[in-house]
Amino acid sequence: MKSILGLSTSPDGVRFLTTKDAVEGAKMLDRHRYCQTLMRARHGQDVLLDAGGISCPAAARAFGFRPLPEPLRTGKGLVGFGIVSEEKVAEEMFEKMPHLEMGAIQQIHLYPLEKAEHLPDLVVVEDEVEKLMWIILAYLHAQKGERVQSSTAVLQATCVDSTVIPYLENRLNFSFGCYGCRDATDMGPGEAVMGFSASYLPDIVEHLEFLNKKALPHSRGKHAFAALKKEHEGEQACTCSSL
Repeated sequence: MKSILGLSTSPDGVRFLTTKDAVEGAKMLDRHRYCQTLMRARHGQDVLLDAGGISCPAAARAFGFRPLPEPLRTGKGLVGFGIVSEEKVAEEMFEKMPHLEMGAIQQIHLYPLEKAEHLPDLVVVEDEVEKLMWIILAYLHAQKGERVQSSTAVLQATCVDSTVIPYLENRLNFSFGCYGCRDATDMGPGEAVMGFSASYLPDIVEHLEFLNKKALPHSRGKHAFAALKKEHEGEQACTCSSL
């Protein structure tokens, strides 16, 4: 997947652990948002995050680590951040937030997928939109052509959109990012994020290999665009010569 698409960083393997047992080689992080933990894993680190270490209150609720604090639950927090102008809008956003049950997991294990020593529950990929597009097409093929639906509140793009929803609904979900992850990580303006159940990985990679034989390099070569430019240049030349 990395070599076919030219991913700039590693896809992340994500495991939900129901115990607090140590994982050999994994570093427990403190005062980290979930999106920042994903960033560390994308750049090669093997890390753990638990209720004590996660610093984002919204993500803490999404993973069932802690209840949502009052300012977020009532919507006042998002108004204060300048994300929405009405508390009722923010309240509705959090009210409908997909989440794990309280206490369902004890910690989250994240690591670069190519160095995996454990089978992940999920794969999370962050990169340029065009690269993610091919993964979605490969997933669509694995789903026998069924259109791919995505759900987002443009809030909690990594924790909810790319992790919790794919886990709970056993499907691919993608997001253009959110206020939090773009502020807290190295996510670029042209990048997005997606997640899917690891059970889909073999089929996705198999179809990416198929796409790489013709469709992917042809599309990236922009042959139709080149032909249009050539035709337009020819039209301009004819116009100039007739003057």
